[in-house]
Amino acid sequence: MSGRDLFCQPRRVRRGATLTLVFAGVLIAGAATGSLPEPDAPARKTAAGPAGTATRHEAVERAAAEAMADGKSPMEAAERAVSRSGDRWAAVYSEGEYEEFQDALDGRYTGVGLSARQTPDGRVEVTRVQPGSPAADAGIRPGDRLRSVDGRAVDGRPVTEVVALLRGDALRGEAADAPAGTTVTLGLERGTRAWTRTLHRARLSTDSVTVHRLPGGVTVLKIAAFTKGSADAVREALRTAPAGGRTVLDLRGNSGGLVTEAVDTASAFLDGGLVATYDVDGAQRALHAAPGGDTTRPLVVLVDGGTMSAAELLTGALQDRGRAVVIGSRTFGKGSIQMPTTLPDGSVAELTVGHYRTPLGHTVDGRGVTPDLEAGTHALERAETVLTGLGDPS
Repeated sequence: MSGRDLFCQPRRVRRGATLTLVFAGVLIAGAATGSLPEPDAPARKTAAGPAGTATRHEAVERAAAEAMADGKSPMEAAERAVSRSGDRWAAVYSEGEYEEFQDALDGRYTGVGLSARQTPDGRVEVTRVQPGSPAADAGIRPGDRLRSVDGRAVDGRPVTEVVALLRGDALRGEAADAPAGTTVTLGLERGTRAWTRTLHRARLSTDSVTVHRLPGGVTVLKIAAFTKGSADAVREALRTAPAGGRTVLDLRGNSGGLVTEAVDTASAFLDGGLVATYDVDGAQRALHAAPGGDTTRPLVVLVDGGTMSAAELLTGALQDRGRAVVIGSRTFGKGSIQMPTTLPDGSVAELTVGHYRTPLGHTVDGRGVTPDLEAGTHALERAETVLTGLGDPS
């Protein structure tokens, strides 16, 4: 089975009831829809199954087909049908958007390679610069203030709008962003210095897993999203971690990603067994870990309200299997599954077809995962204390 939980939209999505945050020139964790497509099939025709599910897919397809026959936009008709369906996580993508979406899941995007946040006073501050990116080559550093993009002031703008400017749609609502090689001029400030720099957008690969070591042999693995290769990066980090060390798996702000990567990550800490169950059109299925994972290394998982979808699936598995202590705050509660349907004009509609549950049968959707220990801003410090109490893995 090929599985994914679509963790980000290509831009600020205005369709359906889907929450958005963008994976673009600026890397931002965000809310997402989820999907478990059939093997080797990026999209499918109407689902067979319970009447409600089949009816929703059929209604969207029928609306799109009728619009095309009348010389109208199938995509717009599908959007209206989706909005009437009451499906919280449904979304409609143009053909180009869906391709960009898949690229993002594969860890590829077009941009300049910086992450940013809005400070309490409304300013936009660079938080990370991807090595080897146009932003890095231009000498931009974390802590720099981003003042403008192509002459447009960004103070007070939501970061999602700043992303749109960096990507090149300039808030015009266009279906496609500016391609690699196009330029974007940034106004920057560092201390008393203010300057502008013109960068060329580039095709970049994401680095969704970062590793740092703490005193006492603690390895912190921060997974921003489950893009392609995330599980391999986790395994490599564990392979090179100090012998007899302890691990913190930081899933705070992780809005999901590829379900297969989340299951493979679970396999790094489990010796086979159940990771989750799920239903698609009423048919019950299961996801299992591969055998041979590290079951002895003390493990803490950090979560918060931004931990979603595939990240919740992983958290629930490690918690229910008694493999990890979960610390933080209740997770988002997005445990539904979407299937894609191809429309006559090549656009794609995704509608909810089922939900997944943890190994002990707990429903995630609308409830989230409750941590074993509540913790706020000092969650990492709490994790270090807990790891000390878990003892020597040998």
